[in-house]
Amino acid sequence: MTPISSADGCSAGRSITWSPSVTLVPTRACFNACGYCSFRRPPDPADPLADALGDGEARAALVARPWAAEVLLLSGEVAPHSPHRAAWTTRLLDLCRLAWAEGRLPHTNAGPLSLAEMAALARLNGSMGLMLEGLGPAYDVLHRRAPSKQLEVRLAQLEQAGRLGIPFTTGLLLGVGESQADRREALEWLARLQARWGHLQEVILQPYRPDGATAQRLSAAEQADLLGTIAEARRILPPEVHLQMPPNLWPLEALPAALEAGIDDLGGIDSGDVINPAYPQPRPTELAAVLERSGYRLVPRLCVHPAWLSWLPTAVQEQARRAESRLLASTPSGPWS
Repeated sequence: MTPISSADGCSAGRSITWSPSVTLVPTRACFNACGYCSFRRPPDPADPLADALGDGEARAALVARPWAAEVLLLSGEVAPHSPHRAAWTTRLLDLCRLAWAEGRLPHTNAGPLSLAEMAALARLNGSMGLMLEGLGPAYDVLHRRAPSKQLEVRLAQLEQAGRLGIPFTTGLLLGVGESQADRREALEWLARLQARWGHLQEVILQPYRPDGATAQRLSAAEQADLLGTIAEARRILPPEVHLQMPPNLWPLEALPAALEAGIDDLGGIDSGDVINPAYPQPRPTELAAVLERSGYRLVPRLCVHPAWLSWLPTAVQEQARRAESRLLASTPSGPWS
């Protein structure tokens, strides 16, 4: 298979990659209660899957974005020992199969998984993900009612994905009160994991933004602070690891500064952001125009980066080929706009 983009890490030159995607939310019910989350809905104790996404709704979402090669499954979590856990896992797998039937490539981010759950999903996913978020007192406070957000749980998941050889996305949530030393230590943890397993294809450097009526753009001071962290991440992490910034959380006119600091990927872009709905996604045509003025080229990709394609099971590689055909049939001036 000839990938859409053969850029690997810093060798990407002036190319900035992104993944045309469509987001499916299997459920918003989550047994965690993070101190900043506007995505979560409290689960019904009798039926945590009462709001589960049905096949009909999922198909409608896929039909609405026919050019999106990536299907992002972004789910609230059912407690590990809940009697409803098996039904939740089955729903994830069924949605992945639905994506396959539509010629798409799933990327699942559904919180910590058992070894068996992760292995089963890996047979259907081009890549998977779990945010590390960060370490230190600020995160401890925000996660005091979120058992699956404990640092040791997150690190164990990243290690497990490495042992299974799954192309993986992780990242840090920045600007919640953590220190520069906390950020550095988190990046060093990720660098050690990558040195051991080599499976981290991208690290998201995500600015925390308040939602709803308190939504606001990053200030100049916040941008300067984050630019320093981007540059430090590029120094600490191995060069093959892509650095990703969600473009709707960064002022569009200032995006070239983030790219100069080390960002080389803009992640999966849907028509909206289900985690940060108050921050509209820029249209790919807008992104391409901003980047072009600064000497960059916006290049579409699959959810799995080219360097990790060979890690996938043969059947998933074949599905990736079908999904890539969808990308090749689309143009930024056509349906992506």
